[in-house]
Amino acid sequence: MIDWMFDVPTAGTKHLPPDPRYVEALSSQGYGFEVAVADLVDNSIDAGARDVVIHFLRDSDQLVSLLVVDDGRGMDEEALDIAMTVGGRRNYAPGALGMFGTGLKSASLSHADAVTVVSTTKRTRTAGRRWLMKHAREGFQCDVVDPAYAQSLIDRYDNNRPIQWQGTVIRWDGVKDFPKHGGSGQTDRYLQRTINKLGLHLGLYLHRFLARDDFNITIAVEDVRTRTVYLDFGVEPLDPFGYPVTGNADYPRRFTTRVPGSAVDLTFDAHIWPPKSNLDEYRAVGTVLDRQGLYFYRNDRLVQAGGWNNFRQPEQHLSLARVSVDLPTAPTDVFRLTVKKSGVETAPEFIEGLEKATDAEGLPFTQYLADADTVYREARKRSGTVRKPVIGPGEGIAPEVRTTIEEELPLLPLEEPISIVWQKLENDLFFELDRDNRAVVINQHYRRAILGGRAGGPNDAPLLKSLMYLMLHRAFEKEYSGSREKDNLQLWQSILVSAARSELDRVADHDG
Repeated sequence: MIDWMFDVPTAGTKHLPPDPRYVEALSSQGYGFEVAVADLVDNSIDAGARDVVIHFLRDSDQLVSLLVVDDGRGMDEEALDIAMTVGGRRNYAPGALGMFGTGLKSASLSHADAVTVVSTTKRTRTAGRRWLMKHAREGFQCDVVDPAYAQSLIDRYDNNRPIQWQGTVIRWDGVKDFPKHGGSGQTDRYLQRTINKLGLHLGLYLHRFLARDDFNITIAVEDVRTRTVYLDFGVEPLDPFGYPVTGNADYPRRFTTRVPGSAVDLTFDAHIWPPKSNLDEYRAVGTVLDRQGLYFYRNDRLVQAGGWNNFRQPEQHLSLARVSVDLPTAPTDVFRLTVKKSGVETAPEFIEGLEKATDAEGLPFTQYLADADTVYREARKRSGTVRKPVIGPGEGIAPEVRTTIEEELPLLPLEEPISIVWQKLENDLFFELDRDNRAVVINQHYRRAILGGRAGGPNDAPLLKSLMYLMLHRAFEKEYSGSREKDNLQLWQSILVSAARSELDRVADHDG
């Protein structure tokens, strides 16, 4: 028998450089659009920027480029080469938001075929580099931008827009999310939807910076030929703890704990939101299950919004509970930040530390959870009605509608949600219940009439689908339907088919 070796013996080393295809892996990390842009803004903050402009550039009906422009300290040629090196690392200041040296490249190439960085400082001439995905695959070939063009790009944003003496421009070309067809209407709808989501994301994750008097983010849309600005607005901070009045007069409270097996002393603030808030600060983070729990900050930058990190399961009764945690400045094995800075992995010892946490008066953290639960339940009692638990809504229903349903109705635990989909059915049917897949199927034949001729999507017809959910969710909560339920289903079927055919006739008359 061979004795177990607690260390693996080696016989030398061998240099194995990465294959150029590594760039593809780097660009396939699942960066959401808002997360990727936020990563670029992090670099601007680290560079000491006071103003950041996010420019969507369009050429008539088509979007052509996305630019992130800042008035930070800029980079010389050497610093620019390090910034554009895959895996390039620099010495980060103690309060820096950057960590891994991959954010600029991975965030950019996740969403664009090319990323160009042009920068200038007070003491050096303007320089630029470009990563083209095609060249990167061929052997990490990074293009040197023509100096005259680099200077012209900087000049485009001089005179305090926002660059005056120094700054950086990051340019994305071949942006994969940009609509390729559909004309100005499709482009306008994309911009409205995307800019709204981007503004909410930046406002939330960078709210501590945006609350300062000396930092601003502007999102603008400009025509590249005419320089006409279609949209220009400042991002507002969205403080997830910015309630006007606390939900419980005893909160917020500060808790402390020593994480077992480590030298980490953790301090965090527990808050209870007031019930039924319609503020964006409360509603901007997903569903009632998503937005409760732990909000981790690193150097004032929000890096996780909600979730309990295996401490407990989320539930509606804790929808008002939010805990603000500032991560230790020194690296520790207890907390590991994801590369995208959109989540925190915690060691099991962290959970044990939460369980033992107390405030200055000896109140245990578990009592805070009970108090948050009580505020929620008391608010329900004061409403005068007790609503029965339901199976929640699923795919096909717009996220904002799902959020409202989940806030207004208690959900049955561990139940697959009810989805609502379009499929081909016989024309004498408006809908069908697919119990096996827990879905309400709406007849595809009537879709164009319902949408008024507009293009459909996964979450289209929110009003109709909401009504269908409210009418039919009980049918999935019973194993069998009685005669009364069956008669109701047939009644609704007949009326809806008649109404849908009337809509079809109206659309046909309009087209004629």
